[in-house]
Amino acid sequence: MAMYSASTLMEMQKCDPSSAFFGFMGVTSAIVFANMGAAYGTAKSGVGISSMGVMRPDMVMRSIIPVVMAGVLGIYGLITAVIINGKMDAATYSAYSGYAHLGAGLTVGMSSLAAGLAIGIVGDAGVRANAQQPRLFVGMILILIFAEALGLYGLIVGLVVASTAEGKGKGLCSPYNV
Repeated sequence: MAMYSASTLMEMQKCDPSSAFFGFMGVTSAIVFANMGAAYGTAKSGVGISSMGVMRPDMVMRSIIPVVMAGVLGIYGLITAVIINGKMDAATYSAYSGYAHLGAGLTVGMSSLAAGLAIGIVGDAGVRANAQQPRLFVGMILILIFAEALGLYGLIVGLVVASTAEGKGKGLCSPYNV
């Protein structure tokens, strides 16, 4: 059995520089997937608005709501990416923080992607139906709100994960550049 001194046993492991890769993947996941959801929701709803606008040009501005709601999803990803990036410190960034930030970015990005798919499909069908029957407007808005809420839930969970990673991930390793 090997003998170790107390200082050797108490020595903290060096932070792995590659841990930052996972944090940056979280940043990338948040912004890319959220923008994919926003782009799909905007494009799909925009097609419905264009189609509906041919017959009812007076209702085009009222039908812009799905496009605005889809655009907000991209903002969710931007907020998360900026927050994660601000919490990254190269020398003392632990693997725990990297994995937590990856999880936070994926949570926000994928939730926003799913919400964008729902907003695009509902927005397209909703604005076309609203042009034929204006009483469907309130129902369409309610469905869009519930679809947007999916992205908001992901944002909340992602921010909680990213913020708790800072406290739990600090002090797990010593700076690698010392």
